[in-house]
Amino acid sequence: MTTGLPMRVPAPGLPARVRIHEVGPRDGLQNEKNVVPTAVKAEFVRRLADAGLGTVEATSFVHPKWVPQLADAEELFPLLAGVPARLPVLVPNERGLDRALALGAREIAVFASATESFARANLNRTVDEALAMFRPTVTRAIEHGLKVRGYLSMCFGDPWEGAVPVEQVVRVTKALADMGCDELSLGDTIGVATPGHVEQLLAALAEAGVPASRLAVHFHDTYGQALSNTLAALRCGVGTVDASAGGLGGCPYAKSATGNLATEDLVWMLDGLGIETGVDLAALTATSVWMADQLGRPSPSRTVRALSHKES
Repeated sequence: MTTGLPMRVPAPGLPARVRIHEVGPRDGLQNEKNVVPTAVKAEFVRRLADAGLGTVEATSFVHPKWVPQLADAEELFPLLAGVPARLPVLVPNERGLDRALALGAREIAVFASATESFARANLNRTVDEALAMFRPTVTRAIEHGLKVRGYLSMCFGDPWEGAVPVEQVVRVTKALADMGCDELSLGDTIGVATPGHVEQLLAALAEAGVPASRLAVHFHDTYGQALSNTLAALRCGVGTVDASAGGLGGCPYAKSATGNLATEDLVWMLDGLGIETGVDLAALTATSVWMADQLGRPSPSRTVRALSHKES
């Protein structure tokens, strides 16, 4: 694989380092039509960690009926022993937490919604009912010494409700923060955000007592805005960005949601800005090319295509 890298030209007002929260093995593979073999998933996680990604979201303990692509969580997680990365897992409720604890997971995430429509579609509950369900899960996880991340979907737009009022997102984000979540990931699930909207929401959260230091951003590239929105968030002080190797993934409950921000595209931009990530772009690109071969289709990541084309 080519070692092509962008010219480094730092810009003022940006963090010196960004932590990439890699979601490909969970958020990416949960949308595949065909179930990926467990051994391939384990190799994917290992390759991502070897490429320098310090956080790799490994799997989900959601009931197999809802996400059959990740039904092998109990089989997969033990295969990841010794992987040199943080390996958070998604849990939907206390039953999912029990499964994660039994396998020795040290970090979990819960998945909430900023809108009533998506809460109904994804969790079959109202927003407040979902928060009530998460509260004992988060409390018990903290009691066991686990780190807890709170995902918040539909922060900028909802396919049923349209634009989402900023104050609505602030209310649910603050509820998750008050519950004890260490980190809150703001999701643009259908990819409709633009930089001004991002800045407005982050300013409102800061005013409500939720600082950028507790936030991560999770952008989808439906309208080609994921990188510009990420840059806006970085300028507001956010230092954690979710991304998916090769641009894998979408959302099984929102058909208008296309792929996540590709990790390679993110690393290319951050490298060019002189922001440290610890990621070896050549190794990461090779990993995504390998996974694309496993899935039988080319990677949608522009950077993967550009670098692998140079090599060929």
